[in-house]
Amino acid sequence: MIRNGYTQFAKTASRFCGRPRTFFVAVMIIFIWIVTGPLFNFSDTWQLVINTGTTIITFLMVFLIQNTQNRDTEAIQIKLDELIRATQGAHNVLLDLEELDEETLDAFRSRYESLAQQARVGLKTGTLDTGTPEAQ
Repeated sequence: MIRNGYTQFAKTASRFCGRPRTFFVAVMIIFIWIVTGPLFNFSDTWQLVINTGTTIITFLMVFLIQNTQNRDTEAIQIKLDELIRATQGAHNVLLDLEELDEETLDAFRSRYESLAQQARVGLKTGTLDTGTPEAQ
């Protein structure tokens, strides 16, 4: 219940904060703050107001951005997994790669870098770089 509420809040807040109008409001707040500087003799309190406000907003935005980024990344991973799963000849072992440890990922990366290098060499000799390595 709380998680769904936070997720909905994060989605709404990120949509709102990402709009040009919101950026314009932020710029106007800073402009007003700058213009009021002479009225307050550029006092420590005057500086503290903007520093405190921007720090609080930045602190909260980090969590909203991270939440949005996590959701987007998970959605992309699921879509990529579905493409792998649905593509004939694709290696299902590549599903869920983001959950593997660094050494295993490095092994997969090395294998695919090797395949890419072989394809580049093949292109220079006139071989097509389409299809699957297993079919060649």
